[in-house]
Amino acid sequence: MKMRRISRLMITAPSSGNGKTTLACALLRAFVSRGLRPAAFKCGPDYIDPMFHEKVTGAAASNLDLFLSDAETVRRLLSENSEGCGIAVIEGAMGYYDGIAMTDEASAFKVAEATDTPAVLALDAGGQALSAAAVLAGFAGFRSRSNIKGVVFNRLKPGLYEGLKRAVERETGLKVYGYLPQLRDCAIESRHLGLVTAGEIAGLRDKLDMLAAEAEKTVDIEGLIRLASEAPPMEAGPAAALDAPEGRPKIAVARDSAFCFYYGDALRLLERLGAELVFFSPLKDAALPEGAAGLYLGGGYPELYAGRLSENRGMLASVRAAVSGGMPTIAECGGFMYLHAEMEAEDGVFYPMAGVFPHRTFKTGRLVRFGYVTLRAGGKSLLFDPDGGVESLPAHEFHYWDSEDPGASLQAVRPRSEGSWSCAHTGKTLYAGYPHIYLPGNPKAALRFVKACAGYARREAAR
Repeated sequence: MKMRRISRLMITAPSSGNGKTTLACALLRAFVSRGLRPAAFKCGPDYIDPMFHEKVTGAAASNLDLFLSDAETVRRLLSENSEGCGIAVIEGAMGYYDGIAMTDEASAFKVAEATDTPAVLALDAGGQALSAAAVLAGFAGFRSRSNIKGVVFNRLKPGLYEGLKRAVERETGLKVYGYLPQLRDCAIESRHLGLVTAGEIAGLRDKLDMLAAEAEKTVDIEGLIRLASEAPPMEAGPAAALDAPEGRPKIAVARDSAFCFYYGDALRLLERLGAELVFFSPLKDAALPEGAAGLYLGGGYPELYAGRLSENRGMLASVRAAVSGGMPTIAECGGFMYLHAEMEAEDGVFYPMAGVFPHRTFKTGRLVRFGYVTLRAGGKSLLFDPDGGVESLPAHEFHYWDSEDPGASLQAVRPRSEGSWSCAHTGKTLYAGYPHIYLPGNPKAALRFVKACAGYARREAAR
């Protein structure tokens, strides 16, 4: 273990909808303009906010999640991904104390506690006066060491700021670090998974520049930088040593508008274990990359591009042949849908897909099997080996589509609940199902995948 001094700050809120992402992006952009090379993090299993962070910073963003991994791993990922950066910004999830099953377990508060990070609340001040102080006092005092140090008001009329600032600082002792007014030209659209992806927003860079310019005028940027610099040294240990296989197997990773949901730390873990990641587009490319020895089909929005995916018959055939021929494959959620015989598009039309599974995937009009789960295996498969340290994997489900056969190889168990269900198709060379797995939560599973890919590459070379 070693102690590292990392300037760091958490942007959180009393609840969703207070403007956390808006404020975090404004600050990240302002920090970039100061040459601070910020590192960006998101609490929880969110894929989309990190995309926004990456657009702002130009650097890879990461997730910090205390269900998907333990506190030691969270500290290590914060430390590793902040290397060479001047400041780390962690964006919370939901409300600050909102965790699993009406507890604070795995909440943003618990991440701030585990990393000893000062937190600043984003608070939508619309329709409030002194009541804002009551909200802030309640949040700051709800836990004996809440780590809440201040607030930035969002959507506040400029004429109300000075009076509200004086009242809040007098009543709560918290520092007010400024405000953002209502900025309609910077609004970011919503969709069923939260926010649209960063690549889909017209003029995103202009909007982010406008946010940062406003923050420079109305937010105490220098005060927030000082607060971040006052974070105490944090203890972080190295990753556990794992024996990478010989060779450097190529893993083809689908990445385009249809498939874009990946945990950055999972991809970096595969690389550390010796894999070479080769990105390709199921929308545009004619076939899998030459020499691929493994396939990773992540989640995303394939239902929005079902027609175009279906028209790319060369890629469908290439994927079908690879998976059916024993290429080690991870297919999560949208990637799993792509392997079906047919997929229902958002407009209700069914389109032919890769046909690895002879079933349809269809929209349900409601959220299906939402939340954290632990995937438990009864036997050995591509990722799982109960006798070899991989009996379970942390995962997360969030989808509005379902399958005629979602699989029954694994048991998905809800935390703090009696709820469970069968899920996923697994085999010696396959994981395919709706749950998004988190490989850094059990790196031995990632090692099993890379070793399987290395074995496939050797067999192909010997043919």
